[in-house]
Amino acid sequence: MNVSAWSIRNPVPGVLLFVLLTLLGIFSFRSLGIQNFPDIELPSVVVTATLEGAAPSQLETDVAKKIEEKLATLGGVEHIVTTITDSTATIAVSFNIDQDTQAALNDVRNAVDSVRAQLPGDMNDPIVSKITTTGVPIVTFTVQSNSMNEKELSWFVDNQVSKAVLAVQGVGAFTRIGGVDREISVALDPAKMEGLGVTPEQITSRLKDVQQTASGG
Repeated sequence: MNVSAWSIRNPVPGVLLFVLLTLLGIFSFRSLGIQNFPDIELPSVVVTATLEGAAPSQLETDVAKKIEEKLATLGGVEHIVTTITDSTATIAVSFNIDQDTQAALNDVRNAVDSVRAQLPGDMNDPIVSKITTTGVPIVTFTVQSNSMNEKELSWFVDNQVSKAVLAVQGVGAFTRIGGVDREISVALDPAKMEGLGVTPEQITSRLKDVQQTASGG
């Protein structure tokens, strides 16, 4: 059957089919979802290791270096970037772009598990997670004041600015970076501690016990 010849002799069905397909195409195009900031999954994994009270030099020797040496043996690794602060070591591992993200995550998790016995026993279990664009700050503002000190400015941002920003439609989260947070410093007297036979670990444990928050009623 010659479709072209039949369409020329019977133009109405062909025209109706063309119009129908055009309308369906327009409707489908208008129904497509648009995401201004799509979530992009890159083959990048981050390992977060926490050791309370440890100095950066100790974390570098006892934790970060051992994990880095194990991760360097994985296939497809392009870069390893380590950031060390007090009590925390963050190791970011970037793989080749064609590497499967879930496979990279499993490889890193297995590598960290295999080196766990070589890490300090009192260290929290390292957290392995993949890096995505979800939750990345979209807008960042800098706040400065000539009439308020750092403490007052931090309080103002937490209690005034955050409420105003979160009230805007479409805002999902608000986080203050920098400033000061309320804390209580405990100064220990070594002479009295030695006389009482008390260690800093015992005092830390006791403070954790008395600082528990419970609901009333």
